[in-house]
Amino acid sequence: MSDRHDPTEEELFLSAMEGVRPLVHDRVAPAPARPAPIPRQALVDEREVLAELLADEYDPAALESGEELVYARPGLQRRILRRLRRGHYSLAAELDLHGMTVAVARVALQEFLLECRRHDYRCVRIIHGKGRRSSNQGPVLKGKVDRWLRQRDDVLAFCSARPVDGGTGAVYVLLRHG
Repeated sequence: MSDRHDPTEEELFLSAMEGVRPLVHDRVAPAPARPAPIPRQALVDEREVLAELLADEYDPAALESGEELVYARPGLQRRILRRLRRGHYSLAAELDLHGMTVAVARVALQEFLLECRRHDYRCVRIIHGKGRRSSNQGPVLKGKVDRWLRQRDDVLAFCSARPVDGGTGAVYVLLRHG
């Protein structure tokens, strides 16, 4: 039998490292730059909110009876909206939706705006009410009028009326010429 023994891995490593001197330095090796975090959930939430806003379904309870409605088509000068909110435009016509069902009010609003367009009216008032008789739902017609007016190309802007003209129970509507 031979007295020869097979070297272990550790012995082989140590014999290979004979005469090698370790490097001495006082620096830490830099870690690779991490990529910027992506707020994936926030982006998903924003997309869902945008989709909800653009959806045809609308929860009228989202508007409390005291909230003011304000809308201006993109590109409209702020000065024009400010003049509309202050009641500087003379009202050419008025529509009162009090006591109407949603279906009847929608048809009445469409016909009213078509008539206004025929006569080339620039500014009108629509009374939707404050929803005080709408049980716990809040102002139903107020939310519907808000949505319907935003969908129309002939509406440049609208805002809640001044208190003397109905306050948050009515809106001034600025219509496109021709």
